[in-house]
This record gives sequence, structure tokens and C-alpha cells, in this order.
Amino acid sequence: MDFSQFGLSAPLLKAINAQGYQQPYPIQEQTIPAILAGHDILGIAPTGSGKTAGFALPMLEQFRERKPTRNRFVQALVLVPTRELALQVATVFQGFSLYLGERVKTLAVFGGVSINPQMKALSGTDILVATPGRLLDLIENRAVHLSAVAVLVLDEADKMLNLGFAEEVDRILKLLPPKRQNLLFSATLADDIKAIKERMLRNPVVISVAETPTNEGIDLIRQVAYRVSSERKGPFLRYLLKHEEMAQVLIFVSSTRNADNLVVKLNKNGIEAMALHGDKSQGARTEALRRFKTGQLRALVATDLASRGIDIQLLPFVINYDLPRSPKDYVHRIGRTGRAGATGEAISLITPEDEHHFKIIQKKMGKTVEVRESAGVNMQGI
Repeated sequence: MDFSQFGLSAPLLKAINAQGYQQPYPIQEQTIPAILAGHDILGIAPTGSGKTAGFALPMLEQFRERKPTRNRFVQALVLVPTRELALQVATVFQGFSLYLGERVKTLAVFGGVSINPQMKALSGTDILVATPGRLLDLIENRAVHLSAVAVLVLDEADKMLNLGFAEEVDRILKLLPPKRQNLLFSATLADDIKAIKERMLRNPVVISVAETPTNEGIDLIRQVAYRVSSERKGPFLRYLLKHEEMAQVLIFVSSTRNADNLVVKLNKNGIEAMALHGDKSQGARTEALRRFKTGQLRALVATDLASRGIDIQLLPFVINYDLPRSPKDYVHRIGRTGRAGATGEAISLITPEDEHHFKIIQKKMGKTVEVRESAGVNMQGI
């Protein structure tokens, strides 16, 4: 199957081709026709499964038939849990809008930056991608109105609710018109997701892809782990970066403190690195991502929360300096590499305290990872 079989218009097909999409992912095959038919959607799918294009393309196709509304009365709303994901989703919409005759304006709004520029930028916006708290701030300032919203998307709803946005999402739902199309995406179908599904969705089409990437996707990621003592983790990380000649590597840690400390040590040893976590200002986060994506930064050290929305084509290496608590987060982390058919390598550093947890991660993932010894590695001068 290819994208032309969905009945998408020529400008959208041109944009799809320009961005290098060759054939739809499984979730796109199911979501695009269902959304075009006007159905509500419950999509159970992980980050990296291709769901953003799965809802962006049919929504943009629908906009070709939609009449403009009054200024600041947006017609589509996408709610997301983090700033980085807001920017990523908006970028997808903007890329696919490139050849539309009457350009559809998509804007991302989020906290952590001044609200005034966002208030001004909202003029003429058709599709708004927002984090819940900043959206409510804008509504209170009368900078945006939701009474004309025809399509609502809740993306990564499980993360949104886990991060404490339930009350804010509830307030937003009360401001929306009752007649609208609802698209709900989540990695899991937990009780809180079931509750919001019952409230939001009308006879939804239920679409489910595996909670982990497909076997094909997992197989494109070469996974390896190294046993290492806590005292040797830092030097061994630097050994890997230098020995493997890693020019671009995303390193995951368990806390903001660990991220900042590791960045200091890497820079001190001549490895240019920056941290990406929730305590950083939006400007600092945006600059770190920009430098990393453009190849100006060798190592980006991130926490799990900040990693939401990191989407880098052809990222060659991911390193788990600290293991995540959740096996799902492990899959999400390593899925930053090996994307869109490309190969990648995921490396985990396993201390004696991590051994049992790493076995659980492998069992949940359904794949055994080769574990190597590091004790014999000569790290003199590292």
C-alpha cells in the first residue's frame, strides 16, 4: 500500500514525497481512512510508531473542505504532555502543509517561555498544539477560543494523565463544543484512559499496534550491555564515546542532577555535551536540541521526561547510562535510534545493582540482550 490509495489530495502527496515517506506504517494504514470517514479514534500506540502523521494527514485533508472561522477561534486542538512533543507535532503539521494552496497555520504553545509572543502569534491559527497549562493561561487571557474546535487530539494521553494534567484536561474538555471528532492516543489502556475514553469518544474505531516497536523495528536496533561497577561508569562511558568514535550520541540518565553532573564531567574531558531536562529553561532546551540535531553537539544527556518529543533521523547511538524504572521507558529510549528503517545501536551500562531489573526489562521486551564484561578494558588516560 502507498499513500495515494487513501484518496489524499495532490498537495499532501507532494509533501509526503518531499519528506521521504515511502509507504505508510501500520497505524497510518488504519487511522488515515478512519479519520477521513469522520470516526472517533482510540489508538493504542507507542511513541515512534508513526501516529503523528497518521492523524496530521487526514486532519489537513479535512481542512481543505473547512470554512475559515473568526480570528483566534481555532478549529483543531492537539493536547500533548511536554514542550518538546508540542514542537515536534507542530513541525509535522507544518511540513505536510507546505504545498496547500491556502496555507493552514499550525502553532505550538507551551509553558516555560513568555506568554506574550504566543498571544500575538495565535492570530490566524487554525491548528493549535498545546500543553494543557499554557492553553488554560491563553484562554484566561482571551487570546484563544475553543468554541469552534471540530477535531480534538489527545496525544500520549497516558503520559499526560500520569504527569498530573487530569484536572486541566477536564477543564479544557468542558470548554469544547459537544459536536466534534475526538482522537485519543495512548501507549496503554489503563483505568484512567478507559475513563476518559468513556467520556470523550463516541463509537470509536479502536486501533492497536504493539506496545513495543515491531519485531522489524527492534531488529534494526543492535542492543548490547556492559557490566560495570558504579565507580567505573563515568570513565567507561568516555571510553565508549572515544573508542567507538561516536560523533552523535543520546545519553539517558535517571535524574536532572545526574544529567548536570555527567555533562560537567564530559565537558571537562573534552567531550562537548549539554543536558536536556525539565529544570532547564525552554530556551536552553531548544538550543541544546538544535545543536544536537545539526551535529554541532556530540552528546546530549537527557532524562526520560525531556526525551518526549526527541525525534532525530538517523541517530546512530543511544546509551542508557542509568536504566529507567519502567521497561516501557527502556523501549522508548532505545527507539530514538533505528527509526524510519535505519539501523542504530543501543548500549546499556549495568551495575551489579541493575542486574535483576535488566533481566525484567529483557523479559518484558521479549528479547535477550548480549551482556559483555568491561573489567578487562584498559581505560588508562580516559
